[in-house]
Amino acid sequence: MSWLPGVVTTSAVADLAPVSGLAIALIAFLAGAELQWKEVRERGIGILKIMGSELLLSFVAMFAVIYLLRDRVPFLQGADGTVVIAFCVLFATVAIIHSPAVTMALLSETGAKGPVARTTLGVVLLADIAVILLFSGALAFARAMSPPAGGGAGLSLPMLAWEIGGSVVVGVALGGLVALYLRHVRSELFPFALLVTAFGAEIAHLAHVETLLTLLVAGFVSENLGGTAGVALRHAMERAAAPVFVVFFALAGAALGIGEVLTLWPVVIPLVLARAFGIWGGARLGARWAATSPDEQRYVWLGLISQAGVAIGLATIVADVYPERGAQFRTLFLAVMTVNQALGPILFRHALSKSGELAPGEAQPATTH
Repeated sequence: MSWLPGVVTTSAVADLAPVSGLAIALIAFLAGAELQWKEVRERGIGILKIMGSELLLSFVAMFAVIYLLRDRVPFLQGADGTVVIAFCVLFATVAIIHSPAVTMALLSETGAKGPVARTTLGVVLLADIAVILLFSGALAFARAMSPPAGGGAGLSLPMLAWEIGGSVVVGVALGGLVALYLRHVRSELFPFALLVTAFGAEIAHLAHVETLLTLLVAGFVSENLGGTAGVALRHAMERAAAPVFVVFFALAGAALGIGEVLTLWPVVIPLVLARAFGIWGGARLGARWAATSPDEQRYVWLGLISQAGVAIGLATIVADVYPERGAQFRTLFLAVMTVNQALGPILFRHALSKSGELAPGEAQPATTH
């Protein structure tokens, strides 16, 4: 049900459902395309240490809190132990993701290019890919432990292996074909961008592999093998995605029950604090492990609080797979994300200011935006 009667109707939400699928496909492709092999090669080890530490600690903290509060969480109430574990794993996996879009937007606005800025951007880009990989496994695990209504038996081990491994194979093949097009044709990139994501999502569906992972791999391969045309395709895809994302985020908001959110604050606040603690402890531990600069050890974690984009897509997928529990799952996650998205940009700008990386004239908050 829409909470804005007459603005976003229930029938409109149903009619626009295919747009959500296209938006999720675009998000996954763009996440892979944002990752540059050169950056991975030069700074990959240090970034992986920070990312691995903060994702692990954040996951453990989120899992522990939602499990302890399971009697207050709508989609866990009355569930048996297997279902509780499966959904706690799913929620913790989705909730640890960051927001590359917010990070890149703030870096573009401020002109920051120092070590804190570069490390933060590297972590959020790699974390997007890592979380999509983790989510693919977590969703397969949940479907095996708690098969969706009408979904038949859970996944077998061979099916799980194909769903994950086959996604990489299909994604590499699709990305290679896109790279060939970019090198030898390089025309009509705007419609081609939409065709690639829609076609790729359909191929993934027919091949019974994970759509997000397939398109993420395809985006990475096409961007890094397509030469300068790969960058042009990414920019064309970003332009094509803008109106699609408007509809997608509107649908996500329409699915958010305000009354339900208000009753969830006793759960939302502990989850927000647990995630912040995990990011703080994990990022500082990883930065010390990677022997980064003192500023990176102090401030990188502040740039990892924001959430958006891919996270909404993942929560939407859970809602599609599990219509009843998934809808409640998405409502709780969107409430948590709203708090993190409000605080994240403020904290990241503070980190850039304290580390002295703001461009001249950006040290003070802008007066006109």
